[in-house]
Amino acid sequence: MSSAPEQQEKKDAEARAKETAEQAALPYKWTQTIQDLDVTVPVPGNLKGRDLDVVIAKSKFKVGVKGQTPVIDKGEFPHHIHADESTWTLETTPTGKEVAVHLDKVNKMEWWAHVITSAPAIDTSKIQPENSKLSDLDGETRGMVEKMMYDQRQKEAGKPTSDEEKKMEMLKKFQEQHPEMDFSQAKMG
Repeated sequence: MSSAPEQQEKKDAEARAKETAEQAALPYKWTQTIQDLDVTVPVPGNLKGRDLDVVIAKSKFKVGVKGQTPVIDKGEFPHHIHADESTWTLETTPTGKEVAVHLDKVNKMEWWAHVITSAPAIDTSKIQPENSKLSDLDGETRGMVEKMMYDQRQKEAGKPTSDEEKKMEMLKKFQEQHPEMDFSQAKMG
């Protein structure tokens, strides 16, 4: 009799195999980071950019050859993109050419289960994100992460966090403004 972890491993392996087969059957390949998504669609090697019909909008896109049924038609995104920041190029590959579409996500803190809603979904909980640098983050997020890192280092060293330091500074100023008051029993909470 197999144990529960072995059964779970087998189940996960089967799910990964199914997911891999479903993704391999798509007429395009795609990859993503937390911030953007790249889609490649193989096309015949004799085509030029003017032969293609590529439309990128905030909630859908289309990729195909003019006069033919599109490879991706009315592809509805699961989430919005910045259409003005998204691009496409025609690139030469060892086996011909491909349309490379770069999509800039609006929500840069979310993994997509699929490029278009009609395609099979992947299990986003299994995504192993690449390590990112603080410099990759926008100003507000970077400030928040730096504060969290500072507070963590302070706690580990047994020192006050930035919020506790602020409270102590406010109390100190208040004490200076009101020397007549007794603060000997004051507690910081």
